[in-house]
Amino acid sequence: MKRTDLIGQRFGKLTVVEDSGERTGGGSIRWRCVCDCGGEILATRQQLEGGSAASCGCQPKQYASRREVEDLTGRQFGELTVLRRAENDGRGKVRWLCRCSCGGEVTVRATQLKSGKTRSCGCKKRGAAYNRADLTGQRFGRLTALYHVNRPDRVKGSYWHCRCDCGKELDVYAQSLLRGLSQSCGCWNREQSEKMHDHLHYQDDTCLEILKNACADTGRNKSGFRGLFLMNNGKYRASITFRGKHYNLGHYASFERAVQARLDAEESLHQGYIQAFQAYEARAEADPAWAAANPFYYDVQRTEGRFSVSTNA
Repeated sequence: MKRTDLIGQRFGKLTVVEDSGERTGGGSIRWRCVCDCGGEILATRQQLEGGSAASCGCQPKQYASRREVEDLTGRQFGELTVLRRAENDGRGKVRWLCRCSCGGEVTVRATQLKSGKTRSCGCKKRGAAYNRADLTGQRFGRLTALYHVNRPDRVKGSYWHCRCDCGKELDVYAQSLLRGLSQSCGCWNREQSEKMHDHLHYQDDTCLEILKNACADTGRNKSGFRGLFLMNNGKYRASITFRGKHYNLGHYASFERAVQARLDAEESLHQGYIQAFQAYEARAEADPAWAAANPFYYDVQRTEGRFSVSTNA
């Protein structure tokens, strides 16, 4: 049988245009077909003649047995939103092209979507591998990580049960440990507050000790993380307040991405402010004349979703 014997033939709304040059694992030709709506699809002879490929996905296709396929276009399954019908797999199983909340795209069988077996493009598994890095025995400031814990009350994310040098035990978000945002159960800040209540550092009406404590707080709100709000549509709104000004960091379908946005903002604003002021103090102590002529400033601007900071530290 000639290689080009399907060119020009119609199957449903599809017209065979050419041999795409691609082959299936079994060596079958994958024909490029143009749909009446203008869309294109690659399909094998078996799919075309069997009826499992009858359009590009602009209308529900038929199984070989002529049973109607449920249209999943626009529906959401976990982090995946269905874009359109894709080519059936080699066994004739219906597949759909989906976009993940992380921006990636993946082709998934209908049965995997509806059963909940596939709920992302794979970014969740990659993130889980990072979040579940073995921290057992590692020290983070006064905290020693003991073991990984599941926290159903915290919605999502990786937590480690830690023991502080003072003896208290608590669960801490993994990224807060890894990024140095949580280094005690809170005892260090309490000790410093008790010992140095009259010597707290205030700059621009901002207390540096309170700012450090805010970074260490794992959050007690409904979302399970500071600065995140779980909305009725299932998405997370991230925000941060700095020097009396409230910044909206955006809405996120995934908990991990919302947490990352909040942590990035803390690093830019809270941690950045503390580090800049400490650097300024060191220079001011070494050069009082310079300090007298150059008061500390830390200016924050947010443009197109990004923070930019200018300081004289």
